[in-house]
Amino acid sequence: MEFLAELGRMNKRQLLLQGLNLAMIVTSALMIWKSMILATGSESPVVVVLSGSMEPGFYRGDILFLNQPKRPSQTGDIIVFNTDGREIPIVHRVIKVHQRAGNSSDIDILTKGDNNWGDDRSLYPRGQLWLNPSHIMGVVVGYLPYIGQVTIVMNDYPMFKYALIAVLGVFVLTSKE
Repeated sequence: MEFLAELGRMNKRQLLLQGLNLAMIVTSALMIWKSMILATGSESPVVVVLSGSMEPGFYRGDILFLNQPKRPSQTGDIIVFNTDGREIPIVHRVIKVHQRAGNSSDIDILTKGDNNWGDDRSLYPRGQLWLNPSHIMGVVVGYLPYIGQVTIVMNDYPMFKYALIAVLGVFVLTSKE
């Protein structure tokens, strides 16, 4: 209730300034994100590992940085891919690249999680045995361990996410210059 009392004491100019500050923060974050997309060529230049399928290379909660290389994928590359019908992208290693006859850029890709017993064909849509380059969001070029745990907690416990948004909103609106 103190928050509402604080809002009541602010004049219109102060409220407008707080709103503009919040808009600048959001706009800056969007500009940074779009700049990263342009620099890396990847539609999603940063992803969080959500499962243990790549252990011990990457653990749940690691943040991965992606780039879209000019060369085709090669065996051993760790890629992030997404197939039709899947909402969440997958981070796995390329285990086989099959180049089709007649066109050097037309390749088929097979992936596998380092911690999985078999290849990923069971994760691909029914009837699809290979990935093609259009499925690849990017190749992993770096990572930060465990920083993405916040994302996992917010996905696993949605109430935590809403509480965090509320606390940040109160902080932004009640901060004074």
